[in-house]
This record gives sequence, C-alpha cells and structure tokens, in this order.
Amino acid sequence: MSELLQLAQKILERRDGNEQIEVFVSSSTENDVRAYQGEIEDLTTASSDGVGIRVLTDSSSGARVGSAWAGSLDESAIAEALREARDNVRFATEDEFVAFAQPDGVVAPQLTLTSPDVESVSLDEKVALAIELERAVRASDSRIRQVDAASYSDYSASGAIASTTGIRATYARTMAYLSVEAIATDGVEDQSGWGLSAGRGPRDIDLDRARRDAVLRCTRMLGAVKPSTRKGTAVFDARATATLLSIIGGALSGEAVVRGRSFFAGRVGEVVASPLFTLIDDPTDPRHFAASPFDGEGLATRPNALIESGQLRGFVYDTVSGRRAGVSSTGSAQRGGIAGSPSAGVRALQLQPGQASQEEIFRSIGDGFFIESLIGVHSGVNPISGDFSVGATGLLIRDGQLAEPIREVTVASSLQRMLLDVVAIGSDQEWLPGTAAGQTLAIDGISLSGS
Repeated sequence: MSELLQLAQKILERRDGNEQIEVFVSSSTENDVRAYQGEIEDLTTASSDGVGIRVLTDSSSGARVGSAWAGSLDESAIAEALREARDNVRFATEDEFVAFAQPDGVVAPQLTLTSPDVESVSLDEKVALAIELERAVRASDSRIRQVDAASYSDYSASGAIASTTGIRATYARTMAYLSVEAIATDGVEDQSGWGLSAGRGPRDIDLDRARRDAVLRCTRMLGAVKPSTRKGTAVFDARATATLLSIIGGALSGEAVVRGRSFFAGRVGEVVASPLFTLIDDPTDPRHFAASPFDGEGLATRPNALIESGQLRGFVYDTVSGRRAGVSSTGSAQRGGIAGSPSAGVRALQLQPGQASQEEIFRSIGDGFFIESLIGVHSGVNPISGDFSVGATGLLIRDGQLAEPIREVTVASSLQRMLLDVVAIGSDQEWLPGTAAGQTLAIDGISLSGS
C-alpha cells in the first residue's frame, strides 16, 4: 500500500458520527527549462504535496458537502483542513443527488504510466535538450529569424483517494515534453509556428520531430494571403482535430446534459454524425497521456462509447450527474487538483482512425482548405446551440495539393452540421497532451470568410 493511501486512510479514521469523508492526497515534482540564444533563460524545479478533504452529512431532505484543502501533508495542516471542511458543510445547499462514490465492482486496468527516465536522466541532460532544440531550429532554415520558448518540461505525479464508502485508489504517472516556437521572416513579414514532442519520459521525446514541426509551420505560412470568402471542404490537421474533439467532448459530459447545456441532450440513439465517425473516451489506453486506472472519485476507469458509426450511444457521468440522470457513474469524474471537486467529463478521447493518409485525403477532395490551428475557440463556440465560428490559420488546397497560405480567416458552421459532414478520417492518429488524440479530419460544408 502506498504511503499516500495510508495517510488518506488515517484521515478517514477521524470520522465523526454518521458523516462521510473523502480524502484525496497528491504529490508531484516538476522540472521546467527554457533556453534562449544558447543560454538557459529560466530553470525551475518544484515539488508540491497536498490534501483535499470533503465531508458529507445526510438529512431527510438531502445531503450537504463541505470541502477544504491544504498545500501540505503536515499533521497540523491536515487537521485544519478537516475542521474547515466540517465547518463548510453548514453553508452548503442540501441536494438529494449529492453522494460520494461507492465501489461498483469494475476492476481497474493495470497500466504502466510512468518512466524511470524522468528521475534517472540528470538535470544537466534535460537542460541540454532545451539548448539543442533551440540550436537545431535556428540551423534548420535561413529564414528562421528568432526562436522563442525552446523548452523542456517534465513532471512526476502520484495520488491516492479513499473514502468512508469503501473507495481505495492510487495512481502514478509521468510525462515529459519539448516545445518550441520559431519565427520565420521573408524580409516583409514574420510568421510563427509551434513544434512539440511528448512522451512518458525524456528518452521518449523526438527532438527532431519538434524541430521539423516548428520550422515547417512557420516557413510555409510566409506570404500568406487573405482569401476570398467561400464554402467547401476543410481538412483539419491532428492538433486542430484534437481541439475540435475536445469541444465535442465537453458537450458529451453528463453534467452538461443534465444542466441543459449540451446540444446532444435527449438525442441518445439518434444519428448525430457521419457513419465514418466513431468516438470513444478510453482512459484505459496507455498510449493516451491522460490515461488513468481510476477517475477523480476513485472508481475504476473504463472505455465509454460515445458515438458509434454516427449514432449517439451515451454520455460520461460522475456519481452526482449520474444520480441526477438516473444512471450509474461511468468512471468519468474529473478533478482539478486537491482544491477541486469531482465533475463529469471526458478524459481520453480518440476517434477511430480511417485508412487514408493526409496526402490521400488532399487528393480525394481536390480543392478546399487545410486548417493548422484554430483561434478563439472559447469565445467562438457555443456548446449549447452548437454555433461554431473561430479564427484559423492554414493553407488552401488546390488540385489535391497544398497551395498558398491564408491569414485573417474565419471558419464557420455548426457542430451538429460538422459531425454529419465528415467525409474522411486519417490513419495518422497522433497522441497529444490534453483530452483528445488527433488525426487528419475532412469536413464538408465549412464556410471560409476572408476578404
């Protein structure tokens, strides 16, 4: 049994009367290195420990939950957090659906989500990676004017969740990544581009991939023009697709559904997407950086089919949203650290890959536009109505090949229409940090607004 779980169980022993207690204990270490002009601009190593405590009391009209947290595992800090959580119960609103998770018999997957390299690789080697990335990007192309934010980062995190309802769960994960922003110039204008490579540990990182990605993205945008307004097929690259899937995933949260904040509400069983489109949330897949054996309430994670061959299959729920909807939790509680409370949400979305490469998709559509990045997503997308109107960068597609780059454009449709108008899904699945993997995705009927 881990030390964190032992500590959580000791806190549970302080239960008073009929109250229920849930404890979340976490410990993490992070390293961040930033290189600039061959030198280290910033170097940070930080460790943090903490505990989040929730206390629940029942009454005939419902339950109340009070919560508190401490950024330390010292006994005095833990005792104070417990006292504060108990005090905060008094200010909570009674709710008949509020409850702590109870074991549901689902067996947690056996996942290896850590790499020893995060600890065994020296800090000097990690510094060298950031410096080498900056140097390699500068040397790649004479048009590279500047390299910003050449960075190496990693973290190691572990945690435990225990409750008086019988929950006992632990997890551990590591992650490392290189990222870089390059700026290219043709003497008239500048364009920037990001490159990224991630893995469980520093030995998993592909420095050359991050370099190539950044250089390509900034140099091929030089000479960008403002296109005429048109409507056609948009091909999203892996990162843009991951962003789009994350937006769709938010509308597939049971919490959003029960609160009337999802355009999917009341549509289970309906055809909501192209028959090419199968979307699952699978935190049990170790390839996904957000994979985890347990959710934010300590229930075992499990694959959840959301959309299958275009048909809406269901939503993801935590305990409370599931009770509101009259269903069981799907092991999909998210938790924003020790200070956060669980809520339903997707964790590890993946779209079933197609058979075609990106180049084959370009050739199949003939003319259209290629979207490299989406801008202003939070302000330009309405998850309730499905309205979608965001800024974008990319290139035109002409005769099945990439043509001139485009700037100052807006792509618009509705999420409902976009799902139904998917015409191709790439085979090039890419595992990215965040809630969704990505791959090339072609969608018809997209409006491109330019000049």
